Amino acid sequence: MRCFVALGSNLGDRLLNLAEARRRLTRLGPHRAGPVIQTEALLPPGDPTPQPKYLNSVDELETTLPAVTLFHHLKRIEREMGRVATTRWAPRLIDLDLLLFGDQVIDTQELVVPHPSMHERRFVLWPLAQLAPGALHPRLQRTARELLDRLPGR
Repeated sequence: MRCFVALGSNLGDRLLNLAEARRRLTRLGPHRAGPVIQTEALLPPGDPTPQPKYLNSVDELETTLPAVTLFHHLKRIEREMGRVATTRWAPRLIDLDLLLFGDQVIDTQELVVPHPSMHERRFVLWPLAQLAPGALHPRLQRTARELLDRLPGR
């Protein structure tokens, strides 16, 4: 199954964190790395506490794993790399989010695919559109390029 994983890091050696996560992703199947961009951290509403900037990317992975199993592997990689469970908006060594899993729509307590806010986030759509402009959002029936082009503030 062709899937896409978002990577982000804003603590420590961010580039090294992404490289290590990518090394671990290659164990799960054939892998293609997208471009890396630097972005401002998303802050929780009403909390202007500054955070370090993120390095973000999106990678393509070909896997035979079921989506929920892949999701568990992503969470395991985060833990093994030192990510500590904390608040939603907290800085992190590594963040791995399953964006798309083929053309599947998954909506369970544990996993929602496509990622519910990917279509609103330039730091996800820009690297995805560079890597796979024709990747289709199965709920919105729009490609990564179309979703990026529709974002305000171009």
